[in-house]
Amino acid sequence: MAKRDYYEVLGVAKGANADDIKKAYRKKAIEFHPDKNPGDKAAEEKFKEAAEAYDVLSDDQKRAAYDRYGHAGVDNMGSGPRGGGGFQGMDFEDILRRAGFEEDIFSQFFGGAGRRGGGAGRSQGERGGNLSIRVKMTLEEISTGVDKKIKVKKQVTCNTCSGSGAKDSSSTSTCTTCRGSGMINRIVQTPFGAMQSATQCPTCNGSGQTIKNPCNVCKGDGRVYGEEVIDIKIPAGVNDEIQLSMSGKGHAGAKGGYPGDLIIGIEEIPHEEFARDGQNIIYELFLNIADAALGAQVEVPTLDGKARMKIPPGTQSGKVLRLREKGLPRVQSYQRGDQLIHVNVWTPKKVTDEERKLLEKLKDMPNFKPQPEREDKGFFDKLRDMFGG
Repeated sequence: MAKRDYYEVLGVAKGANADDIKKAYRKKAIEFHPDKNPGDKAAEEKFKEAAEAYDVLSDDQKRAAYDRYGHAGVDNMGSGPRGGGGFQGMDFEDILRRAGFEEDIFSQFFGGAGRRGGGAGRSQGERGGNLSIRVKMTLEEISTGVDKKIKVKKQVTCNTCSGSGAKDSSSTSTCTTCRGSGMINRIVQTPFGAMQSATQCPTCNGSGQTIKNPCNVCKGDGRVYGEEVIDIKIPAGVNDEIQLSMSGKGHAGAKGGYPGDLIIGIEEIPHEEFARDGQNIIYELFLNIADAALGAQVEVPTLDGKARMKIPPGTQSGKVLRLREKGLPRVQSYQRGDQLIHVNVWTPKKVTDEERKLLEKLKDMPNFKPQPEREDKGFFDKLRDMFGG
């Protein structure tokens, strides 16, 4: 079944600002949260659908890709804070917190249900930072898409303590400040009266545990600097403006916290024969005067091999010919651009005595006198005419 439009899911206009999107999501989360609708599969699916919509629309990068390409634009961006390439394994509670639902506040809506699946509503350490890299790609790789193995240096989970930061299991104890909850409740006076708010415990940084004897390797942090080889799947048609995201592939979190994301920028390697214009590629073809005047069959390179094309008689320098669908694809689409052939009539810089005599005879003949026509426009004017610009 096709996914619904994310703006429709949250009930907001496409131009909605961040506050409107957050308010709309909070409303949907309260209405469809599984703790409020036990056993209701339809409500659970709507809750997940709203979380997916908010995860994309609350992120400027993902929202821009979605606005431009639709669902296809974010399918390979690792949407969701816990999944990789989609929403499987999404941590909905993490999304709720990003929308402003602190755990204890959220429990007020659902009779103290709190966070499901964990002891005492405890959060897990400190989330790792995002990691940004740039991946170099040739036009040929951009044309087909590519899988790359990239070695990155980053903070990784400490193998000695398995990320806990403690020397052994007896080296930890329940935090006395938050009593193991990882959160501290505070009463805040507002114009509407006293309200309770919850913040992360500063003593244990939300882990609910304090460490008496820290790990000798990571010194209690739960992570060390290391390397990881990451498999990256880059779709066809990307460009320098597109960034991809892989959830959970950034820096490891402290003391068992969630890892950050890997942000992948694209660096296009200049091509020896082609220039790029969006999804189109441009090739400069040089013809001698005879072939331009008489017409010819020529062979030109493309991104996937050689192609033969006919040069009409009387072709002028600056003429733009087209090989349809020999350009680059759009991201997550079967549509391809074209290869544009920019014709240049080559004038020899040196001639032999025999060639000079022939040219002397030709230059005064009527057909060899320049007869420019109004339609002989510049290269970029012809491109604009060709594509209706």
